[in-house]
Amino acid sequence: MIRREDIDLVREKTRIDEVVGQQVTLKPAGSGSWKGLCPFHDERSPSFTVRPAVGLYHCFGCGEGGDVYSFVQKVDGVSFVEAVERLAGAIGHQLRYEDGGPSRPREDVGRRARLLDAHRVAAAFYVEALAAPEAEVGRRFLVERGFDRSAAERFGVGFAPPGWDALTRHLRGRGFTDDEIVTSGLGSVGQSSSRGPYDRFRGRLVWPIRDTTGAVIGFGARRLLESDQGPKYLNTPETPLYRKSQVLYGLDLAKRAIARERRVVVVEGYTDVMACHLAGVETAVATCGTAFGDDHASVVRRFIVDGGERGGEVVFTFDGDAAGQKAALRAFESDQRFSAQTSIAVEPDGMDPCDLRLARGDGAVRDLVETRRPLFEFAIRSRLVPHDLDRAEGRVAALRSAAPLVASIKDRSLRPEYSRQLSGWLGMDVEEVRRAVAAAGRTGQGRGSGPAASRGRGDAPQRPTPTPSAGPDDAVVNAERQVLQVYLQAPHLVSADLDQVPGEAFVRPEHRALHDVLGSLGGAAAGAAAGRAWPETVMDAAGEDLRPLVHALAVAPLPEDDEQRLQGLVASLTTTFIARAALRRESELRSRAQRLDAAGDAAGAAALWAELSAMAIARQARRAD
Repeated sequence: MIRREDIDLVREKTRIDEVVGQQVTLKPAGSGSWKGLCPFHDERSPSFTVRPAVGLYHCFGCGEGGDVYSFVQKVDGVSFVEAVERLAGAIGHQLRYEDGGPSRPREDVGRRARLLDAHRVAAAFYVEALAAPEAEVGRRFLVERGFDRSAAERFGVGFAPPGWDALTRHLRGRGFTDDEIVTSGLGSVGQSSSRGPYDRFRGRLVWPIRDTTGAVIGFGARRLLESDQGPKYLNTPETPLYRKSQVLYGLDLAKRAIARERRVVVVEGYTDVMACHLAGVETAVATCGTAFGDDHASVVRRFIVDGGERGGEVVFTFDGDAAGQKAALRAFESDQRFSAQTSIAVEPDGMDPCDLRLARGDGAVRDLVETRRPLFEFAIRSRLVPHDLDRAEGRVAALRSAAPLVASIKDRSLRPEYSRQLSGWLGMDVEEVRRAVAAAGRTGQGRGSGPAASRGRGDAPQRPTPTPSAGPDDAVVNAERQVLQVYLQAPHLVSADLDQVPGEAFVRPEHRALHDVLGSLGGAAAGAAAGRAWPETVMDAAGEDLRPLVHALAVAPLPEDDEQRLQGLVASLTTTFIARAALRRESELRSRAQRLDAAGDAAGAAALWAELSAMAIARQARRAD
């Protein structure tokens, strides 16, 4: 047992606000108190209070409280003895144990302390190995990415020798057992366990992963050698020290800047963190082989002191490729767990911060962060990308895809503004968009594409909501069939104007396709010249998919027995088609003009509005004729 007077002395000499401040951003709360977000439960308004004068902490939200020892025990998951030994080591105090004997031998120290010590020794070993001749490939990798020796030293980058047991032998020589080497994740055991452990990392560049106190708890290793058949990046496995869902690389270096700027920049890799910090973006951190999740969000929120004031900010940066876009949309799923503003910065040419710094310098990295966009905006606009917004059907489909995203925004005060912005991006009436968003909210449509995306744990599966048909009405379809019947059976009654009607005037895709086939064969004039052979000619040109339609239209009774009335019907319908095509074209131009207005392209929008005006005048003239 540790002597009582030593326990009291370590407690007295340890500043509880400094220990807590390694995990939580604290701010003065008056009367000698400090306040921050509780590390033991999720909260948005700080209720975790520290009183350095009495050496105690208490959370008025969850009720947790105690002294510096209980804090270390709970936050790090260690025993009381380990907490005392850890804090004693931090202040350089030599503990004495019961009966007045010397401190316990190394092998009796708590397991966590032993594992931390093994990682400290391993980190120093890797750093030293980076200077060896066999590490030339690692040094060249760093230089090619713009990192000199001082940068490697700043981030503790090292090299794992290619041999099977270089680190294992080194750790054994420092008194660590094979069980400790394996438990720490520094070594692995093969099928033939009698040979003992071998090094987990071999022939790789190695980055130390530290907790918020600066203690090394794991490593990330990058493949360098062609003979290495393993993954590109290999991380420490789950251990008593290392939980990848709760660890952010670089947080130990970034936490003070995060607290000062109330902003955290989340990047994708170790070299991206290095590039950002060296470029002046000292709030950069990265996940370690996993997507940014809820546990990461809780850790980040404690340091930006996200109290619902919208003062803090989380900026995600992702590659511009498809994988990066997917990662950004995954981040959207966690976004509403922040009260902080959440943004995304994507480099248009697809470069990550490391490549960007190498190609364009430090300023380009800083500019990337400064040109960020709200993540809500990015997620909504990503839903529009697959759709052709120059077509009415494309705009309607895009609205159906994006409206549930807007409806899912928990902050109701933001929905009207994003509805307005969505109307501009689509080029649609804002009231129509608001109605779609409201409808999506009523039907409970969520952000995800799967059936579980919109329900919580334990909820019953929801029955899919039927989507109303958006197809053309029977009268329109019937008119198209009548015109095509005459075109096939009596082409001499069809005016040349029908040949000039654009295919888009036909709302049914198969009717549109048949109209295009007729035009490719020479139109009504060719049909009149072909006589009775015309239907067969069209059937041969139509192909397998359209042949049944041609056959049905060629034998169906004509809508009028009298040729004069039939010719008048076709002329009337042709005029209707021409007007429909003009209106459709005007609608598309109007939508495009609204999108240009929303994007700030005043000149481009003005040109389209002028064209729209001319089209409206021409349409009125045709109507008068």
